Amino acid sequence: MEIPTYDDMLAAHDRIRPHIRRTPVLTSDYLNDRTGAALFFKCENLQEPGAFKVRGAANAVFGLDEDTARRGVATHSSGNHASCLSYAAMLRGIPCNVVMPHTAPQAKKDNVRRYGGKITECAPSTSAREETFARVQAETGSDFVHPYNDPRVIAGQGTCSRELMEQTDGLDMVVAPIGGGGMISGTCLTLATLAPECRVIAAEPEQADDAARSFRAGHIIADDAPETIADGLKVPLKDLTWHFVSSHVTDILTASEQEIVDAMELTWKYLRVVMEPSSAVPLATILKNPELFAGKRVGIVITGGNVDLSRLPWTAA
Repeated sequence: MEIPTYDDMLAAHDRIRPHIRRTPVLTSDYLNDRTGAALFFKCENLQEPGAFKVRGAANAVFGLDEDTARRGVATHSSGNHASCLSYAAMLRGIPCNVVMPHTAPQAKKDNVRRYGGKITECAPSTSAREETFARVQAETGSDFVHPYNDPRVIAGQGTCSRELMEQTDGLDMVVAPIGGGGMISGTCLTLATLAPECRVIAAEPEQADDAARSFRAGHIIADDAPETIADGLKVPLKDLTWHFVSSHVTDILTASEQEIVDAMELTWKYLRVVMEPSSAVPLATILKNPELFAGKRVGIVITGGNVDLSRLPWTAA
């Protein structure tokens, strides 16, 4: 198992800087008053493809040698990694094939196609994604860029926390969503060296809480097809991300479906940014556990903003 290092993160930041945005950090007096904490939201939803995953995808794509790049890249993804990999491949001028569950939000499918990615749909389970992907990769010979269990991807995701620490005057903790663990692993990778006193807390839906159960059991517990509004957080941990989670994460907190929707609506209203349900899980866990965060300076990663605007959860009949 190749474990990325802090130097790999620094190299990734140099490599991807021309291809990503240094996203802003926003605050809200209302949300600070509501939580009793000083919250600093790193707005990765404002990346061009709408998600933090462009960092890891760009690092993988622009790190390929010319011979490998000509064969293109491929992945399986519920949406954001697929669109970000398609975007990075478009910038380099190489093919991109992605396997997506047919239940993925239309906004995410539209992004993939807009950036030139070719979609193969599959059933909405981890096993179906991996089985369909094996066939697609065999047919194309493309380089596999795993959505999270890839050292290149984790090194790229770690650049987000580097920027967050540069943009704030010190943090007590950073909270980010966890599905497969790519963002959390990158956060751990960076903060373990840059700010070892800063606690890393992961946030997860109650209905897809395999990471929380894994954390407490001391080994990976994988659910195949959980159901949650936070569609980006349905995938299980893998060996590489488990290395970071088990070694560096302080705790994994969970939130109910309604708590996620409520936090999403609050952020839209008071931070005035478009974020998807997966991105609302950290704030939902902070609102649920105020005693853990009161009086603290807390960084929150808004991981993505790709949401079907015609199907906002608080307007559902």
